[in-house]
Amino acid sequence: MTVDTSKLIPAMRAAIEALQRGDHAAWGAAFEPGATLLDDGELRDLAGFGRDAVGHERFSSIDHVAKDGLEISGHFQSEQWGSFVTYFRITLGPNGKISRLEVGQA
Repeated sequence: MTVDTSKLIPAMRAAIEALQRGDHAAWGAAFEPGATLLDDGELRDLAGFGRDAVGHERFSSIDHVAKDGLEISGHFQSEQWGSFVTYFRITLGPNGKISRLEVGQA
């Protein structure tokens, strides 16, 4: 499924496009070593999230870009959980990659 990523900052674009394509290598490359994940406020293993989500979950639309491109929200499709509106918030690390990803239902 194609979504418009043209308004996203490079780090967010890299992660979202990898998620959309189901590309595990590109997903991992979007993150700083030791990056953390909060899923609905709970600390979760980022590598495990990647294994579970990449290739099985994707945005069907990106409806809102905020905080200078560090936050997006839109309609999301999960094979396990169905369709819902979700957000991704990122914090950038020193190399311009994602050092922290927060995801949850919007």
